[in-house]
Amino acid sequence: MTDSIHFYEPRAGHGLPHDPFNAIVGPRPIGWISSRDSAGILNLAPYSFFNAFNYTPPIVGFASIGHKDTVRNVEQTGEFVWNLATRTLAEAMNQSCAAVPPEVDEFALAGLTPVASRLVSAPRVAESPVSFECKVTQIVQLQGADGTKVRTWLVLGEVVGVHIAQASLKDGVYDTAAAGHILRGGGPADYFEVTPAQLFRMHRPR
Repeated sequence: MTDSIHFYEPRAGHGLPHDPFNAIVGPRPIGWISSRDSAGILNLAPYSFFNAFNYTPPIVGFASIGHKDTVRNVEQTGEFVWNLATRTLAEAMNQSCAAVPPEVDEFALAGLTPVASRLVSAPRVAESPVSFECKVTQIVQLQGADGTKVRTWLVLGEVVGVHIAQASLKDGVYDTAAAGHILRGGGPADYFEVTPAQLFRMHRPR
């Protein structure tokens, strides 16, 4: 039975053409994060490691591998906005991940429109059907099992404002399948789209 299993210890290398970790833990929501630094310069960047972690208060988080512009911005201002990446916005989202200097505005680079948020200084993406205005609750530098710090920062934020396009609400219920969410998969370029064809329902046992 063991011959049919590929086992590896990550510290020793996986021995495969591409690291399977990201493909196994996926597909994952995309953390498309807009922020503003203390001087008012805008930033927009997608993060592969993103998710929701709590209901009340609602808390979301993303991890930045490397101390990038977004992390510096949220350290300075304590705020950020998460924007939903959809199939129609996929190319623009991809453009916003270009490695450019801090003074370059990724909104302009990707042909997107920054629009003022209501409760935080960071703008949201006008073209995105859903945005979460967030206030930072914690910024944690991750560490390995041996206690050694790694160059990855986990940013957690409380969602203090939610914007939802009316077209994404069906009888008052958010329609995930119809919204066109895209998700990050494994491999160097794999993404997935949520469509109604993937929908199935299960009710929790009583």
